Amino acid sequence: MMDPLIDNPVQGRLLLLTGPSGAGRSTALRALEDVGFEAIDNMPFSLVPRLVQGKLDRPLALVLDPRNRDFSVNALLHLVERLAAMPGLDFDLVYLDCSEKTLIRRYSETRRRHPLSPDQPARDGIELEARLLRPVRLRADVLIETDGLTPHELRAEMQRRFAAQGSDRMSLQIQSFSYKRGIPAGVDMVFDCRFLKNPHWEPNLRAQDGRDGPVADYVEADPRFAPFFRSVHDLVVSLLPEFSEEGKTQLVISFGCTGGQHRSVAITEKLAKALAQAGWQVSKRHRELERVAAHRGVAKEE
Repeated sequence: MMDPLIDNPVQGRLLLLTGPSGAGRSTALRALEDVGFEAIDNMPFSLVPRLVQGKLDRPLALVLDPRNRDFSVNALLHLVERLAAMPGLDFDLVYLDCSEKTLIRRYSETRRRHPLSPDQPARDGIELEARLLRPVRLRADVLIETDGLTPHELRAEMQRRFAAQGSDRMSLQIQSFSYKRGIPAGVDMVFDCRFLKNPHWEPNLRAQDGRDGPVADYVEADPRFAPFFRSVHDLVVSLLPEFSEEGKTQLVISFGCTGGQHRSVAITEKLAKALAQAGWQVSKRHRELERVAAHRGVAKEE
């Protein structure tokens, strides 16, 4: 019998994503799609060999999980070994994991039914899925624990790990944060903005954030701002070609202030704009503003 994976050797980049329901597979897949991967959710096993024949024009990411009618742990592991053995294929099995306690809480909050126990408590499906996927977890090339990650943080983690694999050049992420919550994980360069005048103490600015014109103007009016920003900008610009030549796939630069609302946000916006205008591939995020928006259920338009 003809085997498409043998008779049509695959060349390119392929990720298989799996893990328990509720661990963030859909969020991770969308993040990969945003950085250039062709992304397909809930892919039937029988179609995978036909899909990955020949040369992949774009990096490909597939979600395979127990929702599929033809799902089998043995079949998945067999497929993984066949793909991993192909010399022309850059392949990884990515497992998104999450504790039982967190999964139960997530299902309780969303009131969703678990796909493996639609007529029973979600806990039953969670426990069954954990037992079912244990051998797959052990085989994973990349294991990402999502317990403490918000959707924004999971997307950032996926982009940090895989962004440049979906594009031809180094990508930059500029982010703001609050020192009260600690320095974000996976950061390459950190700059402290707390020495600048704080708009928080201006009653008419307190409720705004660094994306708003009056706040940005206030921050930039501090006489210490211009030399600080110029020094940071020149340092970053001088180092970017060196990082790129070294083969670095993504560089994460963070600015921190007390609350993560005013000063760090304004500087993040300004540096991201300057680097984007210089031709770099730039994304930005504001960690504390995202937390506030998630808490309120309403995201502020950027």
